Amino acid sequence: MKKKILIMGLPGAGKTYLARRLVPYLKAHWLNNDEVRKEANDWDFSSEGRVRQSKRMKALAQKALNEGKNVIADFVCPTPKTREDFNADIVIWVDTIKKGRFEDTNKMFVKPNKFDFRVTEKNATKWSLQIFEDMKKKNLI
Repeated sequence: MKKKILIMGLPGAGKTYLARRLVPYLKAHWLNNDEVRKEANDWDFSSEGRVRQSKRMKALAQKALNEGKNVIADFVCPTPKTREDFNADIVIWVDTIKKGRFEDTNKMFVKPNKFDFRVTEKNATKWSLQIFEDMKKKNLI
């Protein structure tokens, strides 16, 4: 069964860098938050805008799943509501910084209670391989 994987964390934590390295291991379809927002021309970062983006990412991920692909989505997903809306099979929390570059995001960001992997240092090459190997060991992929 193909998986929907969320790589989440504060802006500047290294989500995109990690996704770029993990995608080839999983032969996954990649949804980058900034690219999806650009395509939708939706730069609303209010709570409502973030929920809308989460639902947009979920719909795009479902399309790729329906095509038989694993999906990696990298986006902040700052609240329990946005994470619930996206409804990932696997959550990777990139927890490498204490504050991001946007104060409004820092204020609304809630650390996740549930995650499958927690990245604690900026070393995407190491972490992507380690996460991939752990996913295989745990039969997650």
